[in-house]
Amino acid sequence: MNIYVGNLSSDITEEDVRGAFEPFGQVESAKIIKDKYSGESRGFGFVEMPSADEAKAAITGLNGKELKGKTLNVNEARPRTERPRGGGGGGGGGGRGRGNRF
Repeated sequence: MNIYVGNLSSDITEEDVRGAFEPFGQVESAKIIKDKYSGESRGFGFVEMPSADEAKAAITGLNGKELKGKTLNVNEARPRTERPRGGGGGGGGGGRGRGNRF
């Protein structure tokens, strides 16, 4: 089961997140989402646990708990929705000024 973990401290590591979830069962992966330009944490991540029962126990046990000074928001991750890719849009840009022709 894929689990969303929100309100993460900016200095938290994937190992910290994994360590918080491991008492509830096997953790397949722990990933903190980072800004692609700055490399800084965006304040949320995902944990994958193969057992749904263990994942639900982790959600119940960790939601609202504090980790590194921040209260966690933990719930089942929603399926990712596809966002349209590519440029598109942009607008017209208007006409070029022709000055006054009187």
